[in-house]
Amino acid sequence: MMAPVATADLTPPPVKLLPEPRNALAGAPKGSWRANLQDNGFAVIKGAIPKDRALTYQQKARQWLKSFGNDNLDYNNPNTWVSANLPVQSSINTFNSYCVAHEKFMWDARLEPGVVDAFAKIWGTDALLVSYDSLNITFPNRTDVPRKGSWEHVDQSPLRRGTHCIQGLINLSVSRPGDGGLVVYPKSHQYHDEFFDSHTDAATWTSKDIYLFKPDQLAWFHEKGIRPRPVHADPGDLIVWDSRTIHYGAEPTEESNTIRTANYAAYTPAELASPETLARKAEVFSKYGATTHWPHDNVVARNYRAILPDGTRDPRDREQPLEKPELTDRLLRLAGVKPY
Repeated sequence: MMAPVATADLTPPPVKLLPEPRNALAGAPKGSWRANLQDNGFAVIKGAIPKDRALTYQQKARQWLKSFGNDNLDYNNPNTWVSANLPVQSSINTFNSYCVAHEKFMWDARLEPGVVDAFAKIWGTDALLVSYDSLNITFPNRTDVPRKGSWEHVDQSPLRRGTHCIQGLINLSVSRPGDGGLVVYPKSHQYHDEFFDSHTDAATWTSKDIYLFKPDQLAWFHEKGIRPRPVHADPGDLIVWDSRTIHYGAEPTEESNTIRTANYAAYTPAELASPETLARKAEVFSKYGATTHWPHDNVVARNYRAILPDGTRDPRDREQPLEKPELTDRLLRLAGVKPY
């Protein structure tokens, strides 16, 4: 008698979910920005940077943009706000090539006490890492590029459960109705797990920390009363949001004449980073590269080189920042290059 033939177990392996790291949001006083962040998935911290310093960073950003040898760019003349007068952008409004992530004015903004302290209050520690994120300068009413429209997304994989990353936007210009900027879906972070568990196939989940929503998927959130909300802010305000909160960057309307300026910066506890991640951060730092929004994980270098539309390297590209930051112990620890 022949022995029974063993059949392969076709049951998919269980999905390994990453638990929520510790944070200090629980028990935040009602009405505080930390309570708003926990409840609504975003918050505006007024005056995190004194307005005069914020406007100085804005001017430094504009000077940087004009430092590529093209005198045709005139901030007072909308006809000059075209691609021919600008360095290469990663989208129609953000810059992360040319070593801009490590310009002195970018690091000075990241090191602002009111910014770092806000994230220390979120996580309950001042031993933090920061992302090497991009610069946003958005010119309104550009006629040389198509409008992008909305692109609702989250920046957290469904494999991560709970709060894993709080993103930040250091606002350096006035943001009012019609000026474009961050749009969030308040409270959508509360439905992050339910949406992915019920409307996606766990077998397709990856560790990639981004997911773009289709219109029919957004309709599911609409049925729960979740609606988009533009976030308005002043120079020096810090906007923070949970990476599970649905959001996107809106373009200015035709009525706007504001040149939007902002730095992106996210901070998370250094203890969350593996030795391998710290090694990757150090390598990117040594090359003055930019990364994703994530400071402690998902550290992927972005655009070491500025590539023109024809596929060649921009001759204006740089091997180092125009103005290097002072490499203080505080900066090197936030960069993940020096241990706490």
